[in-house]
Amino acid sequence: MAFERGARARQVPAESADWLTLGAAAKYLGVAQSTIRKWSDVGRVPTFYTPGGHRRYRRRDLDAFLERSGPAATSTGPLVLIVDDDERLRHYVRANLELEGYSVREAASAEAGLEALEDQAPDLILLDVMMPKVDGWEMLRRVRERHGVDSIPVIMFSGKVDSPEEAEAHGAQGFIGKPFDPQQLIESTKQLVPV
Repeated sequence: MAFERGARARQVPAESADWLTLGAAAKYLGVAQSTIRKWSDVGRVPTFYTPGGHRRYRRRDLDAFLERSGPAATSTGPLVLIVDDDERLRHYVRANLELEGYSVREAASAEAGLEALEDQAPDLILLDVMMPKVDGWEMLRRVRERHGVDSIPVIMFSGKVDSPEEAEAHGAQGFIGKPFDPQQLIESTKQLVPV
């Protein structure tokens, strides 16, 4: 049996498939265990504890966390646009940036990213290189063409690009290879667009 800490402690079946360990919950959200611990400690993700003090997470609570951290979530920090065809990666990056105080919008393709730019210009674009149809290089070229070379800073993502110099040669202000350390992403974002 597991128990929720706090005044409303209740018993829950620890063996249920709907309950995840810390490691399984981190994998489910696509984040580091230290990140989900931090979210639990600040009350963003409900946490239950076994009698031995181990954390347990309900799958539906994790799904609800992803929903409320989504595009409808409001924040007053600088606006970051994440453009990547990998939905789990977008959720992962968004959650980390929102925790730091940024407003975040998502786009699943370069076309959707360009449409989002027409609605509201972000303070920063996080852009994947490898996407179907229109890739990140072409989107970057179009952003520079429509909005000016230095109007919107861009950090490129890729597991395929050989060096940061290649991204900078295309006009990006930064480059992060995948998989990446969330703290590195946050620090790169803060350097270009402080909260």
